[in-house]
Amino acid sequence: MTDTKKIQTGINNISDEWFRANIDRKTLKNLSKRSDFEGWKHIIIYALSLGALGLLSTYTWQSLWFVPIYLAYCMMWGGADAIWHECGHGTAFKNRKLNKFFYNIASFMNNFEPVRWKWSHSLHHSYTASVDPHDYEVDGSIFAKYTFLSFVLNFIPGIGFFTIHKSLYVEIIKHALGIQTNVMRDCIPEDKINDCINSSRIFVLLWIIIIALSIYFSTFLPIFLFLIPKFFGINGVWGVTQHMGLKENVKDHRLSTRSVRLNPIFSFIYWKMEYHIEHHMFPMIPSYNLPKLYEVIKDQMPEPQTLYQAYKEIIPAVIKKSKNPDYFIPVQVPNN
Repeated sequence: MTDTKKIQTGINNISDEWFRANIDRKTLKNLSKRSDFEGWKHIIIYALSLGALGLLSTYTWQSLWFVPIYLAYCMMWGGADAIWHECGHGTAFKNRKLNKFFYNIASFMNNFEPVRWKWSHSLHHSYTASVDPHDYEVDGSIFAKYTFLSFVLNFIPGIGFFTIHKSLYVEIIKHALGIQTNVMRDCIPEDKINDCINSSRIFVLLWIIIIALSIYFSTFLPIFLFLIPKFFGINGVWGVTQHMGLKENVKDHRLSTRSVRLNPIFSFIYWKMEYHIEHHMFPMIPSYNLPKLYEVIKDQMPEPQTLYQAYKEIIPAVIKKSKNPDYFIPVQVPNN
């Protein structure tokens, strides 16, 4: 286990328990059931869609058609984030081996070294929106000191190249070299650090192989298809809504987390994670059951928002928070 002395301050001293919506125990048990069918259905549709867009990208390489098709490919590639997430929670499949198998694949696609993110994501759920201990997963949503310009720049495809020195690529290289980072010290148990280092070395080796293939075939296509799609995805448009501008250090996910509603394509790519309050409140319910969960507890939840409604409050909040770090968006919750 992580050193408990590191995580005894901050949000844990605010109140004894997190708020949790009232729900019948039998209903909760039914909603928590996992399904290999649902897992395979998503994976197969996802893989076929990504493969088709990858083939179209290859066919249109060095033509103007490549740009829109490749951007669609990158957005679909970004859906690995949702697969990583569900498999990491062990909720994508009923079969544990399938969860672990696809977790590792999606981790590579998402540029998330699997050992580090297993433990940092666990802390993210335990200490959501907590300043101390540091929640490493919301650093760019709740705690970042954005100006309006720096916030907008985040949504430009390829902008990540200008901050690559702060990216997960650098973190993984550091871990591969055995350098202990803050996240390694704060999140990863001592007996798992070598696993993190070895996993990081595998990632770096795969990157080298991809670059070598590009050199061998005298084309950047392998790099575009397998190494840098994350730089060009627009998935952050909905990912940013999870916690941006909301209250810190409060044990009520309804105040620190936001649920939105997406169109069917975005919802598929995100694998229903737009039901984000519901997920944080009941993290062991599979994402494909979150819409059903919402229907059961909606009288205890704030009204879900569209992307337009979310950004209508997020953008002013970014501007206000840049001037007043204590500002947060107030949320109306039912008095149940």
